[in-house]
Amino acid sequence: MKKLGLTLMAALCLAASTFAAGNQPTTAKWEGNINVTKLSQYLKLTSAQTEEVANISDYFTEKMEKASNSTKKQDELLKTAVYGNLKLMKNTLSPEQYSKYATLLNVTLYNKGIELK
Repeated sequence: MKKLGLTLMAALCLAASTFAAGNQPTTAKWEGNINVTKLSQYLKLTSAQTEEVANISDYFTEKMEKASNSTKKQDELLKTAVYGNLKLMKNTLSPEQYSKYATLLNVTLYNKGIELK
């Protein structure tokens, strides 16, 4: 009975460590394009906001790709791209829309394994 308990405990620890290893932060390459149409629907943007968000998204994608392909100062370039994007969006969106956008961006970066230090 004691061996069975130890075996189950070892299996549980092994499974937990396997899942924890999969959640380690990495600096993944940015390979995503922002779907402005879906973002526009989610945030309920006006036509003027949609155009501005499209321009900001293109600029953000360009900066993220440049940061992802960089070998030096990658963390600094990622941070600059993300915070620059948030600043531009804050000037374009209403406070409610900006809150939703910031949450969405945070989840997206987390899911892509990009961690800002």
